[in-house]
Amino acid sequence: MSKLFSLIKNELGKIFVLKSTWIMYVILAGIIIASAVITSTSNFVDTDKTYSDDWKTELQEENEALMAEIEEDEDNPFIESTNMGIIEENEYHIENDVRPYGYHAGDFTMDNLFLTSLISLFTIIVGGGIVANEFRWGTIKQLLIRPISRSAVLLSKYIALLIFTLFTVLFLILVSAAVGALFYGLPAVNPEIVVTRQDGMATSALVPEALMMYGFRTLNIIILATFAFMISSIFRSSALAIGLAMFLMFAGSTAAQALARYEWSKFILFANTDLSVYFNVVGPIRDEMTIGFSTGVIIVYVIIFIIAAWMVFTKRDVA
Repeated sequence: MSKLFSLIKNELGKIFVLKSTWIMYVILAGIIIASAVITSTSNFVDTDKTYSDDWKTELQEENEALMAEIEEDEDNPFIESTNMGIIEENEYHIENDVRPYGYHAGDFTMDNLFLTSLISLFTIIVGGGIVANEFRWGTIKQLLIRPISRSAVLLSKYIALLIFTLFTVLFLILVSAAVGALFYGLPAVNPEIVVTRQDGMATSALVPEALMMYGFRTLNIIILATFAFMISSIFRSSALAIGLAMFLMFAGSTAAQALARYEWSKFILFANTDLSVYFNVVGPIRDEMTIGFSTGVIIVYVIIFIIAAWMVFTKRDVA
């Protein structure tokens, strides 16, 4: 076991010694800060809105103003749709005694979920090269001449990839929360928020909701990273691994949606990778699908990817 830990530490060292890795984190932090600046200076989000202790009266007045705006421009369906959504949420706050706090660090952190797509790219790049680069650089021989099994070498690389993924997602969450607190403040440590589920609006605490949504995105990243890791192990080509994984990242869910009319489409990997659809209004591509079914499909695919990588890596001769 100590040898495995040593191998994992060695693999992490290889990842974090690269300048490109730290450039990734600088880019990610820069986008987070730029996003905060843009959000605070644009009109897309009212970041200055706050509510006093008499927030129920303020929400009622806001609803009246929104209804008046709809009546003034009744031919504009966009204004009607947008305002009615806000009115329904305000009414839910009032009826369920859930105090709103305006835009704060928690909202900013949730809004930055879109940056997990960038982390997917980073992780695919690392996963696509973590095995293939050893062959390209000729350093694979130095690993295999040690008194350590090939299985342990491959396992250490995969675990290092998972640790890198988790660390990068954690970096995104912590930097987003810190920047959000600096720009917008945090009125409560774990405030209640209103979320939209398949059966309507519901109340949830911010921290578990954020962890759940980021957890689902992290699972998606791990699946793509595992696929890139498999291609890297089988074909020894980082370019092929990165290219195929990126193609599936952008086209996988679209292809699954296009094939949704067929019953067998529910067995497609990318019809199941986004578990957050079971907790929002989107829903799965087919009504009979459940979160348990999707989880099972994911587990089967990941096991297949790992076994395929292990079989080729442990049996192929190294010249």
